[in-house]
Amino acid sequence: MNLRHRQVHLFFNALTFFTRLPAPTWVEFSEENLNHASRYFTWVGLLVGACAALVYAAAETVLPATIAILLSMVATIWLTGGFHEDGLADVCDGFGGGWEKQQILRIMKDSRLGTYGALGLCLALLFKFQMLNALEMIVPALILGHVLSRFAAVSIIASEPYVREDADSKAKPLANRMSRIELLVAAVPVLICLLPLDPAIWGVLVPVWLMRSWLVRLFRRWIGGYTGDCLGATQQLCELTVYLYFCLPFLITA
Repeated sequence: MNLRHRQVHLFFNALTFFTRLPAPTWVEFSEENLNHASRYFTWVGLLVGACAALVYAAAETVLPATIAILLSMVATIWLTGGFHEDGLADVCDGFGGGWEKQQILRIMKDSRLGTYGALGLCLALLFKFQMLNALEMIVPALILGHVLSRFAAVSIIASEPYVREDADSKAKPLANRMSRIELLVAAVPVLICLLPLDPAIWGVLVPVWLMRSWLVRLFRRWIGGYTGDCLGATQQLCELTVYLYFCLPFLITA
């Protein structure tokens, strides 16, 4: 494979945008490349999920499972720079404290953390820890959770309008509508994760789709589309939805 192929450049544009990981010096970074890099959002999620699973599996061999889970959560937050957690907190602040579009957008852009954001972020992390601690299949849940939640988020780019007009918005370079081919490329990691798993786990697609649909309706109603923070919140809430599905009794006892 030609390592200088454009798709390789697009992947590394996505990788450096969504994580702290560096890219080779020969990678070409540009707004145009980033415009088309969203197809690799789920591939980055596959890498992040694999790192989370690896940290958990390694730590669990010598430490209590609860500590291993916490270390796994710390690893993913460090790896992504808390990028999506920040989006969730901003959405909680904006939609919790705003009553019309411009007010919601202004609150979400504010770098200060409000009460709604702090509560939402703390509860999300607490739920994540508690749900993972209740699981037997933590490794597949972590990988699938990071991949499927990112596909739910990236699918919003394909179906919804971007509403921020300011040039320095965090998601502005990714705001171009995705083509069907680009969306199919983003869907491949989801299939890679689901194919080896029990068919019962495929049912997770339903609650994730429902969560994604509810969020889209919320975003449409109040701001008429999505922002980068909306994508981050979608990723976080859909990831929690995956873990919640794994907590269902028929999967825990399987």
